[in-house]
Amino acid sequence: MHQPNQGFHQRLQALSAAQQQAFMAALCERLLPNYALYAQMAESGNPAALRAILDLVWERLSVREARIDFERQAEKLAELEPASVDDSFGARRATEAVVALASLLDTLRGEAPEAVLEVSRISKSGVRAYIELTEGEEDAGKLAALIREHPLMADEDSFQDAVLEAAEGQLDRESLKALRKLGRNGGVSNLGLSLD
Repeated sequence: MHQPNQGFHQRLQALSAAQQQAFMAALCERLLPNYALYAQMAESGNPAALRAILDLVWERLSVREARIDFERQAEKLAELEPASVDDSFGARRATEAVVALASLLDTLRGEAPEAVLEVSRISKSGVRAYIELTEGEEDAGKLAALIREHPLMADEDSFQDAVLEAAEGQLDRESLKALRKLGRNGGVSNLGLSLD
C-alpha cells in the first residue's frame, strides 16, 4: 500500500526547521520542470525567476548567515503564478510549483508548521491528477487502485522516502548538494516530464 503512512508524516514533523526546508526545497526542484513546460507552452510565466528564488533558498540552507529578504522573494513569487482564469492541466501543475515554493518561503519568513506536509501533499496530488488524466478511469474504486499501483506514484513515494532519508542526516554543504541533485532528478519532474 502506498498510502502516506503515519510514520512518514511523523518523521517529517520530527525534522528540524532546516531539515524540513531542505526536504521541501528538493521537492520544489522536482516540480520546477512542470512550471517550465507550462511557461513554454502558454508563453507566460518566468521559469528563470522561479529558479532564482529556489537558488536563494539553497544558498540560505548552505550559508546560515546569508542575508536574504524572503518577504521580497515571496512578493516576486506571487507575480509568477499562472493567471487564475487559466484552468488548464498545465496551469494547475505550474501553480502547484509556485504554491509549494511559497509554502517553503513561509517557513523562512516565520512559523509555518504544516508547510512540510503541504509540500509533500502538493507533489503527490499532482501525480494523482496526472494519472487520472491519462488513465481516464471513471470507476472511483478502480481509479484509486490504479493510482496506488501506478509506476509514477510508486516513483513519487520512493522519491519522497529518499529525500526524507537524506534530510534526516547531517546537513552540511556536501549533503545539501547531494539533496539538491536528488531533487533535480535529472531534469525530470514528478510527472515524468522534462523540457528536453
